[in-house]
This record gives sequence, C-alpha cells and structure tokens, in this order.
Amino acid sequence: MSDPGAGDGGQEQKPATGDDEARLNARLGALNEELESRRGEVAAQSATVAAPTGRAGQGMALRLATEFVAGILVGGAIGWFFDGWLGTSPWGLIVFLLAGFAAGVLNALRTAGVVAESPARSRLEGKK
Repeated sequence: MSDPGAGDGGQEQKPATGDDEARLNARLGALNEELESRRGEVAAQSATVAAPTGRAGQGMALRLATEFVAGILVGGAIGWFFDGWLGTSPWGLIVFLLAGFAAGVLNALRTAGVVAESPARSRLEGKK
C-alpha cells in the first residue's frame, strides 16, 4: 500500500518499463531539439535589436531623464503662472504638475521607442 501523504493519491507507483523509458527519451530529445531551434531564433532577434552600450547608453539615459524632468518643470511653471493670473492657488499648480508628469513619462517612452509616435504628430512635423 502507498503512503497517502506521498502525493500520489494513495495509488502505488508502477516501475517504468523499457518501453516507457524509450518514449520518455524520445520526447526529451524532441524537446531539446525544439529548445535549440528557439534559442537560435531568439539569438538572431536579439542580435538585430541591440541595446545601446557604453557612452551611447549613458547618453540615452541622460536624454530620458531630461525629457522626464522637462515635462514636470514646464507643467509646474504653467500651473504657477495660471495660479498667479487666476488666483486659484494651489489648484493650477497641482493640476499642471500632474499633467507635466504625464507628459514627461509619455515623452520618455516615445524617446525610448516603447510608445509609437502618433500619425498626426508625424504629419505635422513632415515625417512619414
């Protein structure tokens, strides 16, 4: 009788026969071949899309940080201006800081290539 706490549902395990082992080895071989072919595909894709390294990576990081901070600063400046002009302090600053944060994140994602540029903006700038 089998131990019910062994995780086999209280059933006895049968020893593997030569036929079972041959089928398992065949499945293992097929799995290894599939993994090797997928590794080759992934290696080919990663070779074509290489991440910037060294100074190029540092430059990209500085550019992303600048895009983000600039959005927040511009939003804060616009909010501060509207608060002084309309007398709505601090609501204009809060709203435009949040809008600047969102714009900074969007600009950083566009710069990194995660988010595609909108077709309308491309047409406006004369790009295709």
